[in-house]
Amino acid sequence: MKIALGALALAAGPALAGGHLMFTPGEGDFSWQSLQDFAAAHDLTGQSLTITGPGTGEDKTKIEAMIAYFEDATGAEVSYSGSDSFEQDIVISTQAGSAPNIAIFPQPGLVGDLAAQGALTPLDQATADWLRDGYAAGQSWIDLATFDGPDGEALYGFFFGTDVKSLVWYVPEAFDEAGYEIPQTMEELKALTETIVDDGGTPWCIGLGSGAATGWPATDWVEDMLLRTAPPETYDAWVAHEIPFDDPAIIAAIEEFGWFINTDAHVVGGSQAVATTDFRDSPQGLFSVPPACYMHRQASFIPSFFPDGTTLGEDVDFFYFPAYSDRDLGTPVLGSGAAYTITDDSPAARAFIDFLKTPIAHEVYMAQGNFLTPHLEANQDIYPTETQRALGEILTSATVFRYDASDLMPGEIGADAFWTGMVDYTTGTPAADVAATIEQRWSSIR
Repeated sequence: MKIALGALALAAGPALAGGHLMFTPGEGDFSWQSLQDFAAAHDLTGQSLTITGPGTGEDKTKIEAMIAYFEDATGAEVSYSGSDSFEQDIVISTQAGSAPNIAIFPQPGLVGDLAAQGALTPLDQATADWLRDGYAAGQSWIDLATFDGPDGEALYGFFFGTDVKSLVWYVPEAFDEAGYEIPQTMEELKALTETIVDDGGTPWCIGLGSGAATGWPATDWVEDMLLRTAPPETYDAWVAHEIPFDDPAIIAAIEEFGWFINTDAHVVGGSQAVATTDFRDSPQGLFSVPPACYMHRQASFIPSFFPDGTTLGEDVDFFYFPAYSDRDLGTPVLGSGAAYTITDDSPAARAFIDFLKTPIAHEVYMAQGNFLTPHLEANQDIYPTETQRALGEILTSATVFRYDASDLMPGEIGADAFWTGMVDYTTGTPAADVAATIEQRWSSIR
């Protein structure tokens, strides 16, 4: 029987590997007991499971490495297929009645669309309860994947893996030489900004240029500032268009971004240069000698655009983009992530969702790099670098997590009007006028 074999194999160490498991059970700091417990509770011998998502290449390798442990523990045979045109493919397959058992969505918007059409299976209350207790800021993850379906509101997605955007990058050597300390609050961050100016330096490197997508980096700033100046319910109402884009809270968040850019001395090249500086080039000022700037706010992917040979944690490091100490809004984190959904219900599909609750599923991914998790029981020591471990700690310390708002809004707004509006604001249009123009555009969408 597979349950007994799974337990035996787990105890046997290398014998379990069978040549297809990336990490030998029983070795290292992985939570092997969670895999053994899962194997004892799930016998899916002879059953098959199909999974699809956008992951190809290296991402596909990482997914399949994690899937291998589910297969070994349960006896199920799993087939994963990745596609660069996943969003189009999954819509077609659900309409044709040929959807896989599990689909991995890179953004939650399409999850909501398919849930409303009855193309997805709601996850059970036990999963919602687990997320509430098992993930940092657990209610945030429930809210993010809860949508209206044919039978009312329900949880439709299990978020697995995320990116963190609420980061400020800096060069430790430059901070040490200048005697600057890492700010712990937004008040301290603003005070540091002014101190750097007083010392004759330039605090910030900021660039909004991104070809046809120019303006998007400013939307992240506004989203982060909204989470630090208003309750998360305001953020949610904004995304859902339950309050207008020109609500006073949104205008205030735009103006909070403006505090950093509307004073020429705050940013490299002055405020007018922000809109024309390519975001990929903007962090380069951190690395000049003397530094052209001291700080750069950007997501965890930005090291891809640092100079060749840059060592994270030594040549450059980061700190959490802090919250106001006097707003009582906790430690919010802005980011993105992938939602696993059931698109064709089966016992194996439900078991796979249960597998995603185990620490081992997350740790196998963590050990491969470039994967962050809010799982509170996953061993943080599994992260392969100090940088990833520090990023993981920011995520597990979050009291609120919210998905990038522009990715949740209609494309005409989040990937067009919001972007261009931020460029207009950066080049001198008042925040209230920018917000009113975006609201007029949103209200015209039918």
